[in-house]
Amino acid sequence: MTECGALTGLDPAHQLSHPNSIGRLVPGVEVRFVDAEGRDTAPGEAGELWIRSGEPGRFLTLRGYWDKPAETAAALHDGWFATGDMGRMDADGFLYIVDRKKDMVLSGGYNIYSKEVELAILEHPSVLDVAVVGVPDPVYGEAVAAFVELKPGATVTEEQLIVHCRDRIAGYKKPRHIRFVGELPRNSVGKIIKYKLRQELAASAAA
Repeated sequence: MTECGALTGLDPAHQLSHPNSIGRLVPGVEVRFVDAEGRDTAPGEAGELWIRSGEPGRFLTLRGYWDKPAETAAALHDGWFATGDMGRMDADGFLYIVDRKKDMVLSGGYNIYSKEVELAILEHPSVLDVAVVGVPDPVYGEAVAAFVELKPGATVTEEQLIVHCRDRIAGYKKPRHIRFVGELPRNSVGKIIKYKLRQELAASAAA
């Protein structure tokens, strides 16, 4: 991250044995995993990734955002920087990023990581790319919605994708809404712009 610099390292051997990990912490970096109330999560359990490396502004961590005191106060907590990433660490010290905090879906009291649902959908041979977002739901608070971009010439139905997910992830994580799109919205570096998808769903609901 720009705010923190390089936090982890993954050597070539571990790239093969731990391909989903971003590596182990480099010397001098500390990490915490924090729940919504700011409490440390249990070992191995996912939480928001907070990092610390000496005094902010002198070592790896930023001192603050220029002329943005509110954003600085939200990001820095007694020297810890809240990254906005949801992560976990295994018993061997390997770090894993499971989702962006803002992309996590809270449905019926369960935390659903959009990345896990996206990876399940991407295993379908007809799917080129997918973006999962949370949408308001009158019963569960939020529901999982998937925007799916198919490979050229490929076909698949909404029900087929839901069945495909049911075999790979827990039932409460499968998408309740699937929308097929010709192309997912992306920024200049190719990253999917999820807030535009949420706006599109909100506009459709209002109409």
